[in-house]
Amino acid sequence: MNALSNLISPQLDKIHSGKVRESFRVDDNTRMIVATDRVSSFDQVLKTPIPGKGAVLNQLAAFWFENTRDIVDNHFIKIIDPNISLVREAVPVKIEVIVRGYLTGSMWRKYQKGIREFSGVKAPDGLKKHDKFPEPLVTPTTKEESDREISPKNIVEEGWADKKVYEEMERISKMLFKRGQDYLGQRNLILVDTKYEFGLIDGKIVLIDEIHTPDSSRFWQADNYEKDPENAIQLDKEFVRSYLLKNKVNDTYPDTLPDDVVNETIERYQALYKMITGEDMGSENVDVNTRITSNLVREKLMKDAYIAIIMGSPADMEHCLKMKEMIEKYDIRVDLRVMSAHKNGEDIAGKVNVYHHSVEPGAIIAVAGLSNGLGGALGANLSIPVINCPPFKDNVDMLVNINSSLMMPSKTPAATVVKPANAVAFALRSLNLSRLRQIFEVEIEAMKKQLREDDENVSQG
Repeated sequence: MNALSNLISPQLDKIHSGKVRESFRVDDNTRMIVATDRVSSFDQVLKTPIPGKGAVLNQLAAFWFENTRDIVDNHFIKIIDPNISLVREAVPVKIEVIVRGYLTGSMWRKYQKGIREFSGVKAPDGLKKHDKFPEPLVTPTTKEESDREISPKNIVEEGWADKKVYEEMERISKMLFKRGQDYLGQRNLILVDTKYEFGLIDGKIVLIDEIHTPDSSRFWQADNYEKDPENAIQLDKEFVRSYLLKNKVNDTYPDTLPDDVVNETIERYQALYKMITGEDMGSENVDVNTRITSNLVREKLMKDAYIAIIMGSPADMEHCLKMKEMIEKYDIRVDLRVMSAHKNGEDIAGKVNVYHHSVEPGAIIAVAGLSNGLGGALGANLSIPVINCPPFKDNVDMLVNINSSLMMPSKTPAATVVKPANAVAFALRSLNLSRLRQIFEVEIEAMKKQLREDDENVSQG
């Protein structure tokens, strides 16, 4: 499945991992937001991703950000990949402002039980499922481990935001909701309800996160709603919620989705994108990780590959720094790490997890000589190449201790190369990058040319 469940790289500085989005620091004023293909519903992240979902969310949010700047400024800078945007750093106000135009979803489920007050706002009596409110209702919630309804009064009293800031957030939210309703009404769509999030940049309120996406909003087809309001076709995440509700067992929701629900969901998301923007999402056969790596390299946010040099002790630093210098000549990222298979071996799997799941190609050079268990531990826990390069003091040291690097247990694919320069060359070749292969071809030809010249000089001597 060509889906983006997570973005992991030793070259990226992760700030936060949300239910759907990942945040990475670019600099003091900029962060990178990655919309993954994960699905979140009822306060849980499902195990089944929906391929292409994140690209719809990211590009649809960008569309709305650009088309609502006249109402409120936002943090959006630009898209750098279908799933990734650069945004300005903002101090988030940890309140979601939810605007509801119709009685549906969780509000309808509570309404059926006789509840009429929501976040300090009262809903009229006598309404049926999917009825339109006389005026949109604003029902804020907190952004916590489990979101909860909160009244404007309590928002101020609990310190989530001061009165002036929240009132401005609510005023802007109503304007954004009306803009969305008016725009979508011309495209046979109803913006049913949505949530907005805000932050502060230099003390000024700006819109952040997302806006009018199928993850943050509900959408119905207008003509379908007119014919059968209670069974209006949903072009949003409510389709997934409905499946989970129907298949709940003992108050526990499923944590996976069947293929037909996955396929139908992405079809609905892509159909909505076209209805809103007038453009097709399109399809691509390229691997999503390969595409993301290429785009991040183009934006100079990462190198196209890395080599981690992992030593058993800081005493091996000089040996490692020589290899680091050789590697960096090829414009490859180098990590230096210290781990001991014998002294903290239980931590190795966790520490190298970022390499095991990295989006870009990588390789490991393990530097441990006497009783080398490090290379084996790394080889057994990683899906990328591992090359042992022991820091032997002399030939005697090598003869005595080489066996511990050569004799790896079964299912422990770690190679051993004695000379540092050869270990570097092996690691670089294992990355299998086209640009490096071109460099190696030139180096090989230069070596052959030099040998031919040496041979000619000797033979004529």
